[in-house]
Amino acid sequence: MSKLNKDILFLVSEELVQDDSKSLFSCLMVNRLWCETVIPILWRNPWCYNINYSNKNYLFKIIASYLSDDIKEFLTRRGIPLPLVSFQSLLFDYLSFCRSININIINIIISIGSSLTYNQFLLQQEFYGLFMKKFPELKYLDMKSIRHQIFYFPEARIRLESLCELKCDTSTDSSYFYGLVQLCQYIQRLIVVNSDPNDYHGIAELIRVQKNLKYFEWRDDYDTTYIPRADQDSYKEILFALEKNANNIIHLNIFFIFISRTLQKVVPKFHKLKTLKTSFSNFTEEQLKKCVYHDLEVFKIDHHNLKAASIIIENSGGHLKRISLEPYGLLGYIDGFVENSLIFIRNIHKNCPSIEYLSLIFSPSNEHFAEIEKLLKICQNLKSLLLIIVDYTYEDSTYEQKILEYGEILLKILISSTLNNIKEIRFCGDFKFSLQALEEFLKKWKGNALSIIISNYIYEDDDYYEELINKYKNNGVIKDFRSDSHRNTVIMDE
Repeated sequence: MSKLNKDILFLVSEELVQDDSKSLFSCLMVNRLWCETVIPILWRNPWCYNINYSNKNYLFKIIASYLSDDIKEFLTRRGIPLPLVSFQSLLFDYLSFCRSININIINIIISIGSSLTYNQFLLQQEFYGLFMKKFPELKYLDMKSIRHQIFYFPEARIRLESLCELKCDTSTDSSYFYGLVQLCQYIQRLIVVNSDPNDYHGIAELIRVQKNLKYFEWRDDYDTTYIPRADQDSYKEILFALEKNANNIIHLNIFFIFISRTLQKVVPKFHKLKTLKTSFSNFTEEQLKKCVYHDLEVFKIDHHNLKAASIIIENSGGHLKRISLEPYGLLGYIDGFVENSLIFIRNIHKNCPSIEYLSLIFSPSNEHFAEIEKLLKICQNLKSLLLIIVDYTYEDSTYEQKILEYGEILLKILISSTLNNIKEIRFCGDFKFSLQALEEFLKKWKGNALSIIISNYIYEDDDYYEELINKYKNNGVIKDFRSDSHRNTVIMDE
């Protein structure tokens, strides 16, 4: 029975480390069994928690305690104060549980030992060498801000061969990537932050040699004063390297600031995708029809490119579970928006019977509302729904009346939809709920307790709305009611 209890405790702890690490820390204080179960899980990746690492002296002391006496003596002579505790006196062999390195977090911890740049460099050298000796394997490496070529440590080859996930940025010198090319050829998740758009050769070489790459993410994050020449496709080298992995990659997440002509040639070749997040702004209709992803489950789109999204949804295999929008503001009139948003809604209820998380942006016409009503009756697996109304036709004199009508129509559609699985509804754009319409909706709602997020602060600033919302919170109809910015309302948790 005690073995069973320990196994159950281990499984619960595994879940907590993913979703509620704060509670997992408190488990350490229950008793010896709980502590012995939780410590190996917490130390598997001790750099990933939402804590202030700059004041975690105990982490510095634990790592430093593993250093040999001669290294401690050398560092002490440099004026670096080291703890008196030794590895042998620790209750656990903490580093033997560790499977990850986060360069930035470890550098923060090292700064506890010394504020001098050269001394920090020495500590980094010794700590990384120690990790290569003590870690049984290395599964995760975040090498952003790296300063040491860790692949030259004697044990690095054995450790790095097992690497599953790498996070890096393009400001890192290409020589670091060349060093990894010979050692890390079975990376499954590769996440690249493009912070310096000048030299992609090293990272391209690393992508090219991968044999089991499943997840690739690229995010441009640099000063847009850099502008490539009109005839230059700065992403070409990266995309052609990715093409070598087209038969392995099933999750593709690419955000480019500038248009890439190569993207149109390469993206249609990833036929096994389950996740696709990218822009199709410069694709022709013929190119879009070549983008056939029968296994697609997660799709993120530009709100201004609904025509492209509709074509891809139409050619998907009916397995889509999540369709979300890029969280950008609405920048004026979008050509063809009314027709394209209507086709978009129709293609979802025709081709996405299993959809669970859905973002809709649409014009408030009777035809659009009818299609939304049809969609909500067909797509009964919906758990989270974002509704964005965009009205390009209103006049100032009738605007207030119209947005109240739109809000009332939406709420009536939701009442009639009988969405038994829905847990969250988000509202954004040109609408407003009158007090009467909102109360009628809450009174007749018979689904789950709802979380409601609205991009309008009037509902928190008005006493009558506040009283109504609190009433239905108390009787269990509303789980949570929040007013937020347009951007935060549009971003659905993933």
